[in-house]
Amino acid sequence: MSDEKKPESKVDHTPPADDKKVKESPLEEAIAEVGELTPEARASKTPLSADVQAAVDRAAEIQAADPAAQTTSEPSDAPAAELAERAASSGDAGAAKGSDAAAERAAARAARAASRAAAEPTGEPASAGAETPAPADAGDDEKAAKAQAAAEARAARASARAAKPESAEPEAPKEPSPNQPLLDRLVNILKADVGEDAVVDAFINERDAHRPYVVIHSSRWSQAAQTLRDHEELRCDYLRNLSGVDQETHLEVAYHLLSLTHKNEYCVKVKTDREQPSIPSVAPVWPTANWNEREVYDLLGIDFPGHPNLVRIMMPDDWVGHPLRKDYEPLDPEV
Repeated sequence: MSDEKKPESKVDHTPPADDKKVKESPLEEAIAEVGELTPEARASKTPLSADVQAAVDRAAEIQAADPAAQTTSEPSDAPAAELAERAASSGDAGAAKGSDAAAERAAARAARAASRAAAEPTGEPASAGAETPAPADAGDDEKAAKAQAAAEARAARASARAAKPESAEPEAPKEPSPNQPLLDRLVNILKADVGEDAVVDAFINERDAHRPYVVIHSSRWSQAAQTLRDHEELRCDYLRNLSGVDQETHLEVAYHLLSLTHKNEYCVKVKTDREQPSIPSVAPVWPTANWNEREVYDLLGIDFPGHPNLVRIMMPDDWVGHPLRKDYEPLDPEV
């Protein structure tokens, strides 16, 4: 081998022509995240530090030179770790790890905080990461405003429901209930067998599975009960339940009847006066009425003439008043 030294090869450090475009630094990426300042921020007289002002000016220059660099209409709140990760993924790992990059990211964050502070209505600077405490009564005022708005909304909805639009089309005629023929036949049978004055009212209760309802005059109730039980087309041979109701203007008893033969259900109501309430007993017709009538007598004070043993069933015999009446006032409030 020759001892002659070979000429050292010169390393060409000139970047290729394709790499002349230098990648954006983390500062430029952070500034790009800041975006364009709002008009309120530009009009604000809040003083900014030199570093923050430089970052803001640089962001404005980049935005003016390349509008495509603006990727969002709001300032980004990405943490420094996220910005460093972006810088590392773009190939500028050395700059992302350096102290200068950290300072630049801090300046960008400060610029974003300053732009938010400049947009405050009071115009006073707000420290980064700290929120201006609201007045003590701000929460109460806000709650009052919300309550008032909710009340106005409810009133508007009620007015809209009450006021029928002039342009609204007339409602289509309501379809008859599938149990309307059953109700009509019941009314005809009661009027024919008991009397024309036996049925006070008749209707279909759509909420109760279209159940036929009839209101019977109390003086005709004993005969009507026998007709309901014995008529061949009705055969209401089972009293499912009876209950008393205080309607304030009057008292009434509702009888829920079932025909085990025809599988039909009816409801019969009998009204009575509040001062001297009295309805003939149907315990001789349907034995299940025995204890139910005693309960109504005990809690509402309705008398059932013809009952075999009409005594209190829940309250003591010496109890004063009837607890299910709406005007009931106990002698001892603590009881």
